[in-house]
Amino acid sequence: QVQLVESGGGLVQAGGSLRLSCVVSGRTFASFAMGWFRQAPGKEREFVAAITWSGIQSYADSVKGRFTIARDNAKNTEFLQMNSLKPEDTAVYCCAGREYGGNYRAVSDYNNWGQGTQVTVSS
Repeated sequence: QVQLVESGGGLVQAGGSLRLSCVVSGRTFASFAMGWFRQAPGKEREFVAAITWSGIQSYADSVKGRFTIARDNAKNTEFLQMNSLKPEDTAVYCCAGREYGGNYRAVSDYNNWGQGTQVTVSS
């Protein structure tokens, strides 16, 4: 059984930074396509960033240039470095994975999800 566990969320002032982590267990992490999604109150879950097994990255336009996705296959961990945070980045951030996946940007593309970590950006 695959498990995804996020950490690193918290409260930060606008302009600040946070680094989220997602540890994957139960399968060979190196074969997983991974992504980050977020959901703000009253809104649908939206794509943030994705990284393929080979390291190809993609980003939502709203975070491009501010957020960086990365992975460490030796540590079974995916990261999301978030800089220049804005109040509109406030949301629950979830990591997602799909074994043998590609450069996926849709919620329906992923079949493994973490429970999420809260990120709150104050103005």
